[in-house]
Amino acid sequence: MDRTIISFDWAMKEILRDKENFDILEGFLSELLKRKIVIENILESEGNPETSHGKINRVDLKAQMDTGEKVIFEIQFGDKVDFLGKMLFNSSKAIVEQLSKGDLYNIKKIYSINIAYFDLGPKKEYLFQARLTEFTGVHNFNESIPFSQNLDPVLLKTATEIHPEYYIILPQNFDEKIREKFDEWVYVLKNSTVKSEFSAAGVQEAGEKLDIAKMSDEERVAYEKNRANYMDYKSEIYTAEVKGKLAGITEGKIEGKIEGELQKAIEIAKEMKQDGMSIAQIVKYSGLTEAEIKAL
Repeated sequence: MDRTIISFDWAMKEILRDKENFDILEGFLSELLKRKIVIENILESEGNPETSHGKINRVDLKAQMDTGEKVIFEIQFGDKVDFLGKMLFNSSKAIVEQLSKGDLYNIKKIYSINIAYFDLGPKKEYLFQARLTEFTGVHNFNESIPFSQNLDPVLLKTATEIHPEYYIILPQNFDEKIREKFDEWVYVLKNSTVKSEFSAAGVQEAGEKLDIAKMSDEERVAYEKNRANYMDYKSEIYTAEVKGKLAGITEGKIEGKIEGELQKAIEIAKEMKQDGMSIAQIVKYSGLTEAEIKAL
């Protein structure tokens, strides 16, 4: 039986920090990296206690790879404002927080996992990776300096790359075709549903432990309030974008309805109309007349 589960970002704040539920995140990370991951403990978690999306929601995990290497995973659900900047800031913060004054720069590798439910530009791809491995010579391209903790030729093969590795997941771009095990997790991120046939590591545990049907009345009320806050947040962002786009267009119309600017206003008004906004709202923000909008 398919299970409808609570959204993963809310679960990460409220439930997944419990050691008893580490198997869910271990499965998620193991399928993403295609390596066995064992979480040792939570280092830090951060979020706005009032709304889930007013600030970035993040959790830092200390974990062990299947090689025995100790690493740090940073998982974050980011809002749209300054998303890439926050991604860099938080990974840098995770690096700095490893070190004490006077310590050597013995830095554990950071894996920055970022999940975004908004448009970042791509139309089809839903999983992106950025990985820095070396400095490349400007004039002698066959020469390089690896980003590793030890440049001794004897030890280089086993040295750990120290620069963060970034992943961005865009669930809304996912076409729901299961190509590999991790796609089952992307399906869950997109739909908050665990299908009975899914077999990716940790995914059925997520279905069992995050099942909405098992929530108490108090938990369900808190969860529904959280979802309502999220919809309000999305609405505010959308309205701000529309106002920003139309500010220049309205000014252009006042100055003489320059043809190009007027066309932009018409196209945006069409989008607003398709999105179900009222004629009065479209008139207010587009500068077009009611008759012009009705004619679209």
